[in-house]
Amino acid sequence: MKILAVDSSGQVASVAIVTDDAVLAEYSVNYKKTHSQTLLPMVEEVMKMTGTEGKDLDAVAVTNGPGSYTGLRIGSSTVKGLALIWDKPIIPVPTVDTLAANYADYGGLICPLMDARRGQVYTGLYRFTDGKLTAVVPQVCTLLDDILAKVNECGEDVIFLGDGVPVHRQAIAAGVSVPYTFAPMHRSVQSAASLGYLACTYLREGKTVTATELVPEYLRLSQAEREREERLEHRNDD
Repeated sequence: MKILAVDSSGQVASVAIVTDDAVLAEYSVNYKKTHSQTLLPMVEEVMKMTGTEGKDLDAVAVTNGPGSYTGLRIGSSTVKGLALIWDKPIIPVPTVDTLAANYADYGGLICPLMDARRGQVYTGLYRFTDGKLTAVVPQVCTLLDDILAKVNECGEDVIFLGDGVPVHRQAIAAGVSVPYTFAPMHRSVQSAASLGYLACTYLREGKTVTATELVPEYLRLSQAEREREERLEHRNDD
């Protein structure tokens, strides 16, 4: 099989073409550009460099949330357009699962942390058993203290990764009572290759949707929606 994987859920824009047993190309950018500027040119480049055409693909994969509202919308619309043009199914993969896949070779617990602001994180707890990803705690938007309490309850070695680690490093160090480590920078951010790795399993299991069925999973309201609700609450209180 051959899959185009697209990830724009966070600060990094990443695109890859993968097969069952190889990453043919991966292109990632994390430098002062918006995803609307970079994503399609990146897709065109990896397709060109690998000599891949739309007809050669079995599916298009995308990180389906949570993450940046703008980034998820850009990724979703880009993948929808390509899937419609090429008449291909879409493989939506949870963002936090994709981050965990960076550590498919890790023997302990994997705790991705994406900063959701207001003291919250997008997170989960995972382990790999016989090469298969298992969610001990499926992806969720929660307080950092809550996921750290779960980490301590499990009582296993754990590795933390994601853009939430620099934000919450001191709180993690103070709140974790089990052996832990922080992922190095090259394995701590979203990777379209990791997305493609999970997408291959999803495709074999038939976990695909059409372009019209694809809906990002934000896990919580956008900032604009939250501010609107707060204004309405204030008006009701008055």
